Amino acid sequence: MNPFVLITGILPGGMGQDFVDAAVNAGAGGGTVLKGRGTASNKILHVLGIGDSTRDIAYIITDTDKCETVIGLIKANAGSRKYKHGILFTVDVMSKMQSGTFAQGERDMKNIQKELISVIVNQGYADDVMEAARNAGASGGTILNARGTAKEGDVKFFGLTIVPEKEMLMLIVDHDQSEKVFNAVKNLPCLDKKGSGIIFSSPVENFTTLGHNS
Repeated sequence: MNPFVLITGILPGGMGQDFVDAAVNAGAGGGTVLKGRGTASNKILHVLGIGDSTRDIAYIITDTDKCETVIGLIKANAGSRKYKHGILFTVDVMSKMQSGTFAQGERDMKNIQKELISVIVNQGYADDVMEAARNAGASGGTILNARGTAKEGDVKFFGLTIVPEKEMLMLIVDHDQSEKVFNAVKNLPCLDKKGSGIIFSSPVENFTTLGHNS
């Protein structure tokens, strides 16, 4: 069993700190909140209240043996606060460095129900990726603004055109849909050239919705 778990919440804008505070009250050490925007279809918007709107993405790393308690308090807090729906899921953390201490675990093969597909592309292409993913069965995703780290000299040396501004799209899909979605995205023209983007997937656990109906 891996010693740590990454708890991720995708939440209505402005609720990320509330999510982190609930986790800290349950024994987690703290968290990080990023800003993004939702891309769910109108159908999903009607069901979950998640649309093309501002989102908070909260990341919390906690000990595996505390995970159930932390998630329980987050869910209870989400229900009592009665904010619009969000989602929560966890990913195993294979290694962690904090305060000069390094810890590493082993991959525990489990029955995977859902996967997180992450796509990093040049700015302006995330909506194209989302459209392809939706056509392949994905219901919606969350887009974060990001920035590449390649230096100007690196671009000239390798002969590549690398746009510093990036977008990261996070998609949660059922495991049996992941290959279809993955293939639909990886074959997009905007990912043809080297340096134009990257796509990777990770198994997720403890997937749950947060809010009135959770």
